Amino acid sequence: MFDLFSGLDIWVGVSLVLALAFVLAFEFINGFHDTANAVATVIYTKAMSPYRAVILSGIFNFLGVLLGGVGVAYAIVHLLPVELLINVNTSHGLIMVFSLLAAAITWNLGTWYFGIPASSSHTLIGSILGVGLANALLTDVPVADGINWGKAIDIGLSLIFSPLAGFLVAAALLLGLKWMYPLSKMHKTPETRRDVDEKKHPPFWNRLVLVVSAMTVSFVHGSNDGQKGIGLIMLVLIGIVPAQFVLDLNSTTYQIERTRDAATHLQQFYQRHSDTLGEMLALGKANGSDMPDRYRCEAKQTEATLNGLLADLRGVSSYAELSNDARVQVRRYLLCLDDTAKKVGKLSELPAREKADLEKLRKDLTTTTEYAPFWVIIAVALALGIGTMVGWKRVVLTVGEKIGKQGMTYAQGISAQLTATAAIGLANIYSLPVSTTHVLSSGVAGTMVANRSGLQGGTVRNILMAWVLTLPASMGLAAGLFWLASKLV
Repeated sequence: MFDLFSGLDIWVGVSLVLALAFVLAFEFINGFHDTANAVATVIYTKAMSPYRAVILSGIFNFLGVLLGGVGVAYAIVHLLPVELLINVNTSHGLIMVFSLLAAAITWNLGTWYFGIPASSSHTLIGSILGVGLANALLTDVPVADGINWGKAIDIGLSLIFSPLAGFLVAAALLLGLKWMYPLSKMHKTPETRRDVDEKKHPPFWNRLVLVVSAMTVSFVHGSNDGQKGIGLIMLVLIGIVPAQFVLDLNSTTYQIERTRDAATHLQQFYQRHSDTLGEMLALGKANGSDMPDRYRCEAKQTEATLNGLLADLRGVSSYAELSNDARVQVRRYLLCLDDTAKKVGKLSELPAREKADLEKLRKDLTTTTEYAPFWVIIAVALALGIGTMVGWKRVVLTVGEKIGKQGMTYAQGISAQLTATAAIGLANIYSLPVSTTHVLSSGVAGTMVANRSGLQGGTVRNILMAWVLTLPASMGLAAGLFWLASKLV
């Protein structure tokens, strides 16, 4: 880990430390901001004591980050257009990272202070989009190319539809429980349980399910939101110390050979479909592979890019053998080839089986660029886990009492938590970032409607306003900071 500071100027080293601290601060805030939602029901229903719940939740968040992979991390990274990712330099990287992090942290702290269950995911994604758009305006890149719109739309749809699904599924699950167990004690609120049964805690099986589902929500939250922090740190490292992190220097000879073979097979794939792709990729018209300092990925450069990559990787058994400039160049080649392959994969002319083959080649191409060092994963896991253990009270009260006009029953808590676990778990499988906050709070709202408890207009209005305003507010903040910093540097 400490090797990353070797050879750096003092100001760059200090900036790197500050940038990493900002990311970990974001994850720490995310811990007590978002994870309060994961433990809200289990605390409100008295299934666990608050401190035991948040400590266990912190542990499961830690495990979720540790075991979650990096699919969501790079879904976040690739919100930025490939041209920005391949042309980033130290000063540009610093401006980009500090702008988006300052905007995200500011909005997160503000909504937490007022006890509003706003989404850290929306905040982070909005900040990244703001930086991408501001960069496009400052560099005369068309606004349409300022961000990766395909990825942004995919993520946007997941952020929109996951709360709606949470609302409907949690409501349906509660109705199912009421139909199967109409007289069960699970339909009591903690207050009713105390006043009528003179007992403080839920019935044993209800309590067990509440506790287990709360911990699974914490686990999937860690694996989804923790990866966002991992993606941010990789943006920091690639932007500030690119030579050491543009490629995974721990890649084995086999992994490098796999990358090289993928490039060869990609070349063969394009030749096999030259009738369909010849004009799009300018096959047979390679015009050199040298990339200028400000390079833009173009489909017509594909043949030259493949030739350049295969030439640079010929005989290489370790990326450490390459010079710093060569590593940056290889990463440019790989990202551009992946970007073009994504566009080719969307063509309707290609058969489904060929698209599947192309997808496999893409994964092999990016295996040594989409990675995270183990120390990064551990650092994010610790920040998120420790953050979980503080600052949870404000949001717990909102989720437990202020969404519905009546207190939450045990069955409602169970329904909302099981729904959140399933929704976030599915998002992890498909490498899509979603909002734990919105999935869980919309699940609670769905159970309130299904239970005919009614909704508290003020609280729901605040949550919806935060949902609607978070994206444009964080985009505006990040874009403004990026523009200001770019003008001052």
